[in-house]
Amino acid sequence: MMTKLDDFLGPLHDGVWEVIVSKGSVTEPLDPGWVRSRINVPTPGTIASYRKGQYHVHEQEAEWHVHLDNHDPRVHPYLHLIDDAPLLLMIGDTVVTLIAGTRKKTGEESQILEDQKRSWKELVLIGILLMLAGVFIVSYPLLTFIGITRLLAPLAIIGLGIITSWSGLTFHPIKVLPGGLLYRGIGIVIAGVVAFLLPLGLWVSLILGILALWMFASAALLLFRARKGRAAIPEGFNNRVIIAIVSLLLGAFILLNPKGMLELLMMIIGVIAFLLGLMLLVNATRLRAMMKHPTLSNCVILT
Repeated sequence: MMTKLDDFLGPLHDGVWEVIVSKGSVTEPLDPGWVRSRINVPTPGTIASYRKGQYHVHEQEAEWHVHLDNHDPRVHPYLHLIDDAPLLLMIGDTVVTLIAGTRKKTGEESQILEDQKRSWKELVLIGILLMLAGVFIVSYPLLTFIGITRLLAPLAIIGLGIITSWSGLTFHPIKVLPGGLLYRGIGIVIAGVVAFLLPLGLWVSLILGILALWMFASAALLLFRARKGRAAIPEGFNNRVIIAIVSLLLGAFILLNPKGMLELLMMIIGVIAFLLGLMLLVNATRLRAMMKHPTLSNCVILT
């Protein structure tokens, strides 16, 4: 009997938050309705992520983990961000995923051989740089914010504009390609130049204003769903209520102490950068050990 992943998703409409399906139980590949999702709340062990309407599946080594979002991000992107991916959930799951990444098993031999194509020395270098960057950000949060907003962000916008404009041209012969990429890129470059001229206070107001709006909106939607009872929040009633209350408090903290909130935000970014660097360093050490002792490729190495 041929089975598709969709055949196992019925319980999601009966109040079950997540369905876990063994890959061995699915004989058919994902149909064209499933579209790969590049941006997701980080989840430990996820190889790839796909969406089909409100269905969201995380592919793991031996299983499919499927849940039902409250909003289809392609139809209601802002509601999805506010309700399905509140800021605190994204931060918390990112930290958990990075910590889990330093403790996972090494994997199968085929994956190890693939990983060896990347030099372990490069992983060590990048890991150390990220850890140092994380320490610097935590030590000097406001200085880092100034550097990002006054230099890095405008340069990144200009770079994106140049790449977009370049994609809108062909050089054999030289002509503008249809689709408007050239003019869109020029507009992005102009936006990057304008970003250089924006006062620091405006950057602070813009970023913190967006974060406050995000937190207040997430808190309002989550608490509204909580009023309907546990059945309205199958993803975890207590967890979501806590996220709503903390989001509400942090939103108020932004209004009452914007400087303190800015420092806290940058310190969180610093911690994430440090953990990412640590994960790369640990994985590089494992890779080096396996290169010296290939028989370790099927072993589990604990940290």
